Amino acid sequence: MKEKYPTEYITQRSDKITQRIAENPLFLQAETVAIYHALPDEVQTAGFIEKWHLKKKILLPVVEDKDISLQLYKGKESLKAGCFGILEPDCTEKGIKPDLIIVPGIAFDHQCNRLGRGKGYYDRLLSDTSVPTIGICFHFQLFDQIPTDVHDQKMSIIITDQEIIMNKEISLSE
Repeated sequence: MKEKYPTEYITQRSDKITQRIAENPLFLQAETVAIYHALPDEVQTAGFIEKWHLKKKILLPVVEDKDISLQLYKGKESLKAGCFGILEPDCTEKGIKPDLIIVPGIAFDHQCNRLGRGKGYYDRLLSDTSVPTIGICFHFQLFDQIPTDVHDQKMSIIITDQEIIMNKEISLSE
């Protein structure tokens, strides 16, 4: 569906989404934020990463076999193309724990469910943590309901270019 939108539209909508992230209390309170370096068909995050990496610790996913680890981003020069052509830090520092994880998806729904690309990388990563998660997508990727499995991890919040959905099942006031 994203193919029908011009690059300029995707860029503008991505900027709106990342601005909403920057204004969100979860992001403002976090010292260490895990986010992804976007593929062309995802909410674009490169500018956001560059803007914030000197103010907060930014962690990016690195594919390691069937899992992803989160590694410290130290600037554009530290990136290399990893699995699937996604830019990843060049194995800088491992073991840093995030205060917030920002997650991509193919689709989300109003119950804060997420549909990924089918490999389960984020579901495995998120099943091992209790930190808040923000799923981000364009408005046309948000549905009333999407199919889910028992291993699928719900988001704390979903931010689109048109709305913000809070997960009523999760208390974020802790």
